This record gives sequence, C-alpha cells and structure tokens, in this order.
Amino acid sequence: MKIRRQEIAASEAEIDAMTKDLSQIHLDESLPALKSSVSEWHEGIRSGLQRATSRRMFLLGAGGALAGAGMLAAVGSMPGFAAAAATSATVTPATSGNPEAGLSGDLAVAALAASLENLAIYTYQSAITAATAGKLGTVPPAVVTFAQTALSQHTDHAAAWNSLLTESGKTAVTVTDPKLTPTIQAAFAKVTNVTQLGELALTLENTAAQTYQAEASMLKSKKAVQVASTIAPVEAQHAAILYFVLGMYPGSQSSSGTPLAFNPTTMAA
Repeated sequence: MKIRRQEIAASEAEIDAMTKDLSQIHLDESLPALKSSVSEWHEGIRSGLQRATSRRMFLLGAGGALAGAGMLAAVGSMPGFAAAAATSATVTPATSGNPEAGLSGDLAVAALAASLENLAIYTYQSAITAATAGKLGTVPPAVVTFAQTALSQHTDHAAAWNSLLTESGKTAVTVTDPKLTPTIQAAFAKVTNVTQLGELALTLENTAAQTYQAEASMLKSKKAVQVASTIAPVEAQHAAILYFVLGMYPGSQSSSGTPLAFNPTTMAA
C-alpha cells in the first residue's frame, strides 16, 4: 500500500460508530460463540483423558484408579478462559525460539495462533502508549478507542488458545511470534504518524485473518476448526475498519487495492 497522506480519511464520529458496532458484535455474537467452542474443546480433552485413564485403571487396578483421579483433578483445576486472559494481558516480545516446540497437531496450531495474538496485543499496547505520549503527532481519541477495543478482543483470542493448551497440560504461550516480531518491531520504529500506524495495524490484522483461514484446512478436530473460524471474522472486521479509516475499500483486496471476491492467504504465517 502506498499512502502518502498523514491524516486519516474517516471522521471521529465514523470511527466511533464502527468501533461501537465492533464491540457490540463481539460481546453479543463472537465472544459467546468463541467461549462455547472452547468449552466444547475442553470437554473433548477431558473425555479423551477420561478414556485413557479408564484403560489405565483396568490395567493397573486400584493404584491406577488413584493416579487417574489425581490426573483428572489436576486438569479440572487448570486455568480456564478468564485466567488465560489475565496471562495474555502481558506478553513478551520474542525474536527467537519456537512456541510450537514439543507440540503437534491442533495444539501446535494453537500455540502459533496464541503467539500471533500476543504479537497483536504487544503492538496495540505499544501503539496506544506511543499515541497517548504524543510520539505519533495528533492521534484522534477515536483511533485510540479503536486500538483499545481491538487490543481487548485480541486478548480474548489469545486467552482462548492458551486455555486449550493449559487444559491439555501444556504451558501457555506468553511470547510473540518470533518470526514476525523483528519485522513488526522494525516497521513500528519507523511509524511517525497515525496513518503509518493504521497501515501497520492493517498488516497485522490481515496476517491474522489469513492465517486462521489457512489453518482451518490443517486442523484435525471439528472443535478446533470452530475456534479458528470464530476468531477469523473478528480479525477481518478489524481490517475492514482500518481500510475504511485509511480511505480504502473496506474489504478483501489485493496489494494494489483491487477488491477480491475471496480473502487471499498470501500473508498467512
């Protein structure tokens, strides 16, 4: 995208209205659907553990029964969605390592998704801090409100993925995607105005939306597909608002701005 102006193309009233709609849709539709999908996945994890424990109990007798009961109790006490949201509120930028290490299948995808959501959280937090400190010139309050709203929703998404990891006895991902972090950090260091900030946020949102779209074909569990498919439209909504704010067609498009009938996956992580 080649946008040379330094002012946004939308009015504050328009941005406020779109942000309110975005927030209301999330609270009324996407967040309840996400929590429902995550809950079903949790139940699937517990059911699998229950079946595995039953087999052990049959083979090991009373000792296996006690061990199995302890294992189930541990899973039941693991951090849920709310606790995972608190964990995701503070993330650490990473430029090395692999959040997916030691994981496979749907859990590896969950770790990647969590790291991408963490990158969005980190970037929006940095942007809000820079904007409120006056480091990006004049940033309309409506833009900050949108950033705060998007940040909150990305926190919900990271919490969803991390709760699935912890429910499976794995460690929550609290770092950003190490492959994309250096690129985002370098780009953010060059941001000097609200338009450039919008362009950077748009890159992040398109990357997330297209990654979820590409991941859907890689996931094995129907419940995992439901989680990814619930989150992807929210990232696309963020992108649509940013396109509008930047004075561009608010929908899927090519790098040159040509509207597309279907969202591409060329930016997928």
